[in-house]
Amino acid sequence: MARRHLAYPLHLPLLSRKPLAPAPLSRRTLCASSTLDTPSPAPAAGAPAETPEGAATSTEAAAAPANPPRREEPLHETVLHMIRRRQWTTRLENSIRLLSPTLDAPLVHGVISGAAAAGRADLALQFFRFAYRRAGFRPERDTFALLVPALASRRMLNHARCLVLDTMPSFSIAPDEATLAALIAAYGKAAIPQEAVKLFRMMPDLGIPRTAHSYNAVLKAILCRGREAMARRIYNAMIAEGVAPDLSTYNTLIWGFGLCKKMDTAVRVFGDMKAHGVTPDATTYNTLLNAWVRAGDLESARKVFDEMTGEGIERNSVSYNVMIKGYVEAKKVEEAVALFTEMGEKGLRLSEKTFAALMPGLCDDQERVAEARKAVDDMAERRLTPKDKSVFMRLVTTLCRAGDLNGALEVHRKSGQFKHVLVDPRQYGVLMESLCAGGKCDSAVEVLDELMEKGTLLSPKSPVLEASAYNPVIEYLCNNGSTTKAATFFRQLMKKGVDDKAAFNSLIRGHAKEGVPEAAQEILAIMTRREVPTDPESHTLLVDSFLKKNEPTDAKTALDGMMQQGHLPSPALFKSVMEALFNDGRVQTASRVMKSMIEKGVTENMDMAHKILEALFMRGHVEEGIGRVNLMVENGCMPDLDKLLVGLCENDRVMEAQKLADFALDRDFDVSFSTYDRVLEALYTEEKTLPAYSMLCKIKNKGGVVNQKGCDALMESLKSEGYSKQADILSRILTENAPSTPKRGKRVAMGA
Repeated sequence: MARRHLAYPLHLPLLSRKPLAPAPLSRRTLCASSTLDTPSPAPAAGAPAETPEGAATSTEAAAAPANPPRREEPLHETVLHMIRRRQWTTRLENSIRLLSPTLDAPLVHGVISGAAAAGRADLALQFFRFAYRRAGFRPERDTFALLVPALASRRMLNHARCLVLDTMPSFSIAPDEATLAALIAAYGKAAIPQEAVKLFRMMPDLGIPRTAHSYNAVLKAILCRGREAMARRIYNAMIAEGVAPDLSTYNTLIWGFGLCKKMDTAVRVFGDMKAHGVTPDATTYNTLLNAWVRAGDLESARKVFDEMTGEGIERNSVSYNVMIKGYVEAKKVEEAVALFTEMGEKGLRLSEKTFAALMPGLCDDQERVAEARKAVDDMAERRLTPKDKSVFMRLVTTLCRAGDLNGALEVHRKSGQFKHVLVDPRQYGVLMESLCAGGKCDSAVEVLDELMEKGTLLSPKSPVLEASAYNPVIEYLCNNGSTTKAATFFRQLMKKGVDDKAAFNSLIRGHAKEGVPEAAQEILAIMTRREVPTDPESHTLLVDSFLKKNEPTDAKTALDGMMQQGHLPSPALFKSVMEALFNDGRVQTASRVMKSMIEKGVTENMDMAHKILEALFMRGHVEEGIGRVNLMVENGCMPDLDKLLVGLCENDRVMEAQKLADFALDRDFDVSFSTYDRVLEALYTEEKTLPAYSMLCKIKNKGGVVNQKGCDALMESLKSEGYSKQADILSRILTENAPSTPKRGKRVAMGA
């Protein structure tokens, strides 16, 4: 297999030998106050060492097993350990000076290299500044050759640029080409090609000769952003300056022009390469192969693929991966599978990229799901984690569409066994939807439990599930006594902005059926705040749930909420709430429900309305009772006033009966004069002379015939009580209306 050519080798100076330095100290020698204990002087050669009293003799010591020598930590590692774990302060700097009063190049370079290797280029820069500003260290070119690439690799480009253009000249050190090329390449990776070009053009002014190394760096930096015209000019300038392009130059150009889909130019560069005596390698062919695939020209790609063997270039795994990916994207899965099989026969390494290229083609084809599952098993056996994690979801989706739910569950469980694979929440959604549709709701609940246990939905980057995925399982949970679990699940969805009417209503119904109307009412309040339309059935269940718990007041509140949402309760629901309130002694609250019912045009429950009216008058709520009577009449539901008045008289509620009778007389309601007679009798019995007088006058004005003897007795009572004027008026009315005919042909008898 041909070795891949590195386009941009990084030239780092090697420290060939370490100069003499003080003996390194381990971390244990550092005390809390950052001071060092002075070691005791070693005994002179040949002098007998003092033996403490009770200690073993030299013979015994020799016989005892010797302790293994303790490995001392290099000084630069000790310093690196300190600066990584402590805040940078003057105290830390003093501690470093105590360890090493003078900072030499090996120590500084070791700390910079260690910090860069740990991904802490910021610490490397801070230590460097401390070393030359306050510790007397004079940097060398090798120092900058270590530090600048480290900063560039961590996107600390301004710091790296200042080091190259400001700090290095201040020490009379000219940057080398490798250091500047690393910075140019970093600007390209950061998508700032204009800065890369500026640095490249600045090289002659800095006295740095430009070779193929720096040309390769700037070409890649500008081709990353698709500036193929500028790349042509720089390439032509390279030839004009007499700089011979190397293999990396041509590979970079072919890659860049292929990225811009300028295949004619890429092919021309490939031809120039051979004309200039540069032999293409496997990387060159793979780059050209990838360019043709990206351009969608599989025929040309296949020609390059077949040409490799004729040119003596061994096709490697990269070659096959590129072709497999191209065939899969072109929906030519058969050819892709053939190449995959050929790779196995040749003993080529099957990598993550191989499976990532092949799996989409297998997963999306129901006829190849068996091969896809075998490929998953093969990946698991080889401990390969696909870079494209969506292959699992695609395979699960295909299996679900094919009706193989057990196979989909098996693939799902296996996907969780791969390293660094966070299962897509949408994969859970596809499974739950398909399992519920296939009648395996219990398995869908198990999948939901796994999803909630892993907390995948709570991740800010996780996608939102489709309604078709979560609604079936929520409905199943609510219908089977697990509404609390469904609510917990849906609250996670609400945090992602989900306001699903069906799910809300399922939760309300579930809580109501389980006898937890308070939780249902809380869900209803959330829906109201979020302006989510509600379902009348959910409201009905909520009201019924409160009624079953013997909480009629809450039932009435739920009924009001139902009407506020624009739903009309059924007559039976109105009646249930009114009965519950009435039986609980809450007559006025029941009256308000009756008012709402009549205003909504519901007139089926007049028997209950009559009970409420009677109770209102019996309790002395005359004005409210009269108002309800008037409301009923206005809405075409005339109450039985005769029955109501007689009942009040029989229960000794005479004044309430008199007020209701006055109201009926004023409105000219259809009430029999015999009923009025009962009211008059009750008033006279209770010695309510003036009310009886007032009512008798109204009856006479309405055409009622009165008993003269009774009227005479009433006049005598008025006179005896000092109401002579009223007695005279009554006498005059009776005289003036003597020939009147009764309105309904009924007499009003006034018994003595």
